[in-house]
Formats: sequence, structure tokens, C-alpha cells
Amino acid sequence: MNKRTLFIGAGSVLVIGLLTLISATRWSDSHAGAHPQAPAVSTATIARGAYLARLGDCAACHSAPGQAPYSGGLRMQTPIGAIYTSNITPDRQHGIGNYTLADFDRALRFGVANGHTLYPAMPYSAYSSTTPEDVAALYAYFMHEVQPAAVARRDNDIPFPLSMRWPLTIWRWAVAPAPRAFQMQTSDAMLRRGAYIVEGLGHCGDCHTPRGPSLQVRALSAADGPAYLSGAIIDGWHAPSLRNGDRTTIGAWSEADIAQFLRTGSNRHGIAFASMNEVVSNSTQFLSSDDAAAVAHFLKSLTDTGAGMGRYVYDPATSLALRNGDAGARGAQLYLDNCAACHRPDGKGYQGVFPALAGNPVVAAAPSDSVIRIVLEGMKTARTDSTPAQFSMPSFAQRLSDQDVADVATFIRASWGNQAATISAAEVKQQRASPR
Repeated sequence: MNKRTLFIGAGSVLVIGLLTLISATRWSDSHAGAHPQAPAVSTATIARGAYLARLGDCAACHSAPGQAPYSGGLRMQTPIGAIYTSNITPDRQHGIGNYTLADFDRALRFGVANGHTLYPAMPYSAYSSTTPEDVAALYAYFMHEVQPAAVARRDNDIPFPLSMRWPLTIWRWAVAPAPRAFQMQTSDAMLRRGAYIVEGLGHCGDCHTPRGPSLQVRALSAADGPAYLSGAIIDGWHAPSLRNGDRTTIGAWSEADIAQFLRTGSNRHGIAFASMNEVVSNSTQFLSSDDAAAVAHFLKSLTDTGAGMGRYVYDPATSLALRNGDAGARGAQLYLDNCAACHRPDGKGYQGVFPALAGNPVVAAAPSDSVIRIVLEGMKTARTDSTPAQFSMPSFAQRLSDQDVADVATFIRASWGNQAATISAAEVKQQRASPR
């Protein structure tokens, strides 16, 4: 056999294999899903679906400023390009008005719609454990309560060949779990309810769990190990660990603290910031008191057994030094000049308005991204029905140099018992230059 024949033979095998693989992905996409029968719709079912839609934070991604609710169009930047979210109102031309319950279930839990696998920006890996009863309630809400909006879908800004959908099916095969009934072997009904919310519709892991090399969430549930909710970088921010561990986690928070944070966006330990503000405003503020307590109960069960950095203990040394006029520590004078009026010399802030910096896990975490970005960009508190007033921290990007930001952030991370690493001017420069 000469080289030409060998080359043609190998090429033919490769082409046939590729065509077979593409055919298999198309067959898989066209046959994905179950065939649930739509139950009778009642006012109670629709109301439950409305609550579940808030619990799943559907509005955050499927609503864009200035557009009708759920009419899509929100731009989501991904490593391969920008995705525009879809219209999920019951509009028959542009939305999901022609969807059956099976179509809706296929998109929500299986990650397949209109004959192709969805981009995993849609958290179907988490939604896969949603009960069929809850899927039916969501369907009833979107079809009977949400107003149709004739808003055409925008094309995604993803260049070819990354725009091909069939590789997404292979991704789905490899890392997305098959929809399954939620299971948790425990006699603690509150724990089971909290896990169902956090691991499922709440999809907390999509922001707070690290991702693997193919951008899959490394752990989808508590049963998948300690990576679950152990903190992650998302959109340039560090989403802190939600586990019950050392000072870099929410280990010092009581269940009541966690429930309060979910429903108001703040507690005595800290305040929501960045995209968590939208999560609180669109979703968690509407949790029933029982569900908020169940979520908190479940999060406190995620115990880290390692020693880590130890639990936080307040150290009054910094507060005493500042009150005695000693501002000799690196960044101390900058703190007094720019921060102390709101966060106080003792670092304890004012609950619900200016967050405590002492013992705040966002301050204590090893990744310094969030601390630097808050100093550079400022922040706002979440707006909720119970806390309608928003308080703002100004941007210090123009006022402070890279070295100033590094110094004051290092002071905050090393005071009042905080023991996080120093920050360099180079780190600040990198954050300042990062595209947003």
C-alpha cells in the first residue's frame, strides 16, 4: 500500500467517523427528553410556578433592562463569545408559546431545545434534579401568567467554528448529568428541602463552585465532595465559599444570619455585592421564611474538616492603635482618610449599610479580586422590598494610585483579626486594566 492510498484511507475513516459522530449528536438531540403529560392547571399551580421561577432566578438572565419581563436579549459574555438569552414568554413567534410541557421539560432539565443542545450558560445541569411536579408548575406559570412579548431573539456573537452546536452535545454527554429524581438519604426534612433548592433550581453552584477545564461545574452537589460551593471566580469577581469552614467561608454565620442575608442582602457579617445583588433582588428576597431557613440549614451542613485558616476571632489591637493616633501600619492612614468614616476604626461597619470588614470572608479569602474591584469600582447594596433604599460606596479608581489601593487593601486584610495575604501594586494594576 503506497502513501497516497494510506492517506486517502485514513482521511476517509476520519471523515466517516466525524459524520457518524455528528449524526449521533443530532439523533441524541432529537430524541432527548421525556414525555410528561400536562396536569390540570389551577390557580394554586400557577402561583407555585411563579414562586419557583423566582427561586430559579429566571428573570435575571431572561429579562433585559427596558424590555418586557422574560423577553430575553440579555448579553452574556462567555469564553467563546457572547450569547443573547432567549425569549421565554408565551409569544408564539418569538417565545415559547408553541412549547408543550415535554418541550419545556426538555429545555429545562435536559438542556435541549429546538433540536440542539443549549449552551451551558443555561444551568440545566443543576435544574436536572427538579421534580416533574415543579417543572409542570413552572410551565403553567410561563404559559398562563407571563404576558407574551413579541421580541425577536438576537443572534449570538460566536464565531465559526465555535458556533457549531454539535460539540455541545458531546459536552452534554460528558459532563451534564441525566435528569434524575432528587434523592437524599436523611430523615431531616429541612435538610432535604434546603439541598433540593440549593443544588437544583437555586443553582448556587454555578457561581460558587470552581469549574473544570471544559468549564463544567466541578461538583454539582454535596455528595460530589468538598469542591462543592467552595468558592470560585466568576466574571472577574470572587464568589466566596458557602461552606461551613474557616474564616474564608461563612463558617462564623449562624443559620439565622444566612437566612437574613438571603432575604435582605445583608447581615452583621457582610453585604451582597456584584451579581449577588441581582440574585437577592430577583430571587432570594422572595424565599419563604421556611425555605430561607432550609437553605441556611443545608449550607451549615457542608462542613470542611480541614484546619484551614481557623475560625475568625476579633483582635482589638488595630482599633486601639487607630483610636490612640497610631497610623504607622502600612495603609492605616489611607484607611483613616478614605474608609473609617463608614467602616469605622474598629472595622465593624454599620449593619445593612456599610459592611463589616472585620471577619468578612470576602476580605479574608485568598483571591483578592473582589476586594480590589470594590475599592476601584465601588458598590451598591441590594434593593429589596424590605430594604428599598440603596447605599453606595464610591469608586476610588481616580483618587487612589495602584500602590494606594494595594496598601489600604492590605491593611484591611491584616487588621482586626483578618489574616489574608498582602496585595501588590501589580495586582491592582492588572485588575484596573482588565476589560469589563
